[in-house]
Amino acid sequence: MKGKIKFISLLLAFCIGCYGASAQNLIPAPKEIKYLSEEVVKLKTVKTKVLATDGAPSEQYTLKIKGGKAVILAQSKQAESWGMATLRQLTNKDGYVPEVEITDYPAFPIRGFMHDTGRNFREVELLKRDIDLMSAYKLNVFHWHLTDNPAWRIECKVYPQLNDAQYQTKGRDEGKFYTYDEIRDVIAYAKERGIMIIPEIDMPGHSKYFKTTFGFEMATEQGMAVLEKCLKEFFAEIPKEDCPYIHIGSDEVKVQDPEGFMRFCEGLVKEAGRTPIAWDPGLPPSEGTIGQIWYASIGETLKKEPYPRKYIDSYMGYLNNSCPMINTSRYFLHHACTMNDANKDLAQGGILCLWNDVNVDEQEKLLPHNGMPEGLLAFAERFWVGGEGYDLQNEDLIPEPHNKGHQDLVEFEKRLAFHRDNILESYDVRWVANASQPWQVTIPAPKGTPVQQMQWTKAWGGVIDLHAICKVNGVTPQAEMEAWLKTEIYVPRDTVITAMVGFESPSRANRISNGIGKQGRWEANGRLIVNGIDIHPAKEWNEPEKYGYRYNTWHKPENEEPYTDEQLFWMREPAQVPLKAGWNTIMLYAPRLFAINNWVAAFIPVYIDQNGRLHEVEGLKFR
Repeated sequence: MKGKIKFISLLLAFCIGCYGASAQNLIPAPKEIKYLSEEVVKLKTVKTKVLATDGAPSEQYTLKIKGGKAVILAQSKQAESWGMATLRQLTNKDGYVPEVEITDYPAFPIRGFMHDTGRNFREVELLKRDIDLMSAYKLNVFHWHLTDNPAWRIECKVYPQLNDAQYQTKGRDEGKFYTYDEIRDVIAYAKERGIMIIPEIDMPGHSKYFKTTFGFEMATEQGMAVLEKCLKEFFAEIPKEDCPYIHIGSDEVKVQDPEGFMRFCEGLVKEAGRTPIAWDPGLPPSEGTIGQIWYASIGETLKKEPYPRKYIDSYMGYLNNSCPMINTSRYFLHHACTMNDANKDLAQGGILCLWNDVNVDEQEKLLPHNGMPEGLLAFAERFWVGGEGYDLQNEDLIPEPHNKGHQDLVEFEKRLAFHRDNILESYDVRWVANASQPWQVTIPAPKGTPVQQMQWTKAWGGVIDLHAICKVNGVTPQAEMEAWLKTEIYVPRDTVITAMVGFESPSRANRISNGIGKQGRWEANGRLIVNGIDIHPAKEWNEPEKYGYRYNTWHKPENEEPYTDEQLFWMREPAQVPLKAGWNTIMLYAPRLFAINNWVAAFIPVYIDQNGRLHEVEGLKFR
């Protein structure tokens, strides 16, 4: 193919921030970097050439910058996108770049992000913004979850009642769906940026809307007749060249003839020239269906035995679970696909999922509430770079400083902080580097155990997962337990710092939570004690003692109550923490009041700039 000349003005038009002119800040980190000089030069022209070479990975590119000219040699149009993405990261706000030569390619063919638009509709323009972010960090798949219990979000000409608001869950964007023109537009938009769309039509799971609409279940003879017409319409409208994979869902459901239903769905997909993908655990698939593993214990078995067919890793954890700080470090430390000699030819890569089960009333809050994009960048790094994993006791706990995983995570945090401050300025990123914070933690004990009788262990990070502390120490979690955490901070003079403080991290998948604390108190009756003095929340609660639900709220009215900033410690106003000159003792008391899913304790110093953005606090020393 002929080379193409693109002027720098066109290049900068695609930039999403002020970049850094340093290859050391790239995310994901490239395979090979060679500095051609110590110069930083003004970028004048960009030339790209797509020329496939036998034996080279299809997504491989080489970027060479010398004398103000950038040349990208790519193995495919997709690889050309990744070369351009790297060049954009290297270009600073004044158009300067380092003189380098970079050769790069990914470890896995699938590196994706899944968004659930079935439960909460997301406008096309917001989807395109998500796709821009994915492309900037070389993710190549957008897994589009188009149907779920509240609604079928695909235009349906053969059965228009599927788009009728009266049959959909009230308060869940009823009546909203994507027309085929909009779906084709999103597909074309993504393809231009190196991203393939994998549509998901969940069958027969998560299909409450179907019975409400037709009066019978999807897995019945009548239901399959309806479904066949809907799928054939979709396949006719969306060519296989644009969507060669179709996700058929199939999880969290029981039907009378599971094998028969799966053969029916798989048959329709294959007849249309597509490859089916299904969740695992889920209904039993056939050999040719790719498994998308979402259950962590199945991922654990890959250490001992191979998977029976091609698979995708989604067991690293969902964005809507746990705390964004923990998720970000977990994704970076995760052993992608649990790769080993037994499964290396079956591992296809990973898809990071955002299941916004709870009702969402402010779409702009969806990403910061769930720690995206910071989690997405850590995921992008891991599944592009690959690697054999680290020697970890638990991926939810940051390893000791001498462990290579700790050292690599600290280095990655520096890059992530750079991107937060210079590239992701239009996002509300609620993350700061925190991996090096040391703690002494009591191994969780039954409620009422005297502190002097508790055993202490070491931990690192701004948020400590106390369930993980139990697990690595062989302690069975009880409904009521408690733990203490202790660290010391040095400051040269009397001062007041601000810090995120929290004692639980509610899953955005349901409403199981202690809820907001009593007026003037932390949630879950937690305590922050600085030099022997209790420190209380920075301001009065707007909704004290609300949202405390000690039961699963799926399909209950409580799940229709959207999360607010006040309920998530990383979103609310940080605490004011007075420190004296010298060493200061920080204590956290973290009780577990019932069998809550995410039992954590958090203390993260942050600096808030004049624009309300978070940064690391400079000059603090921990021990």
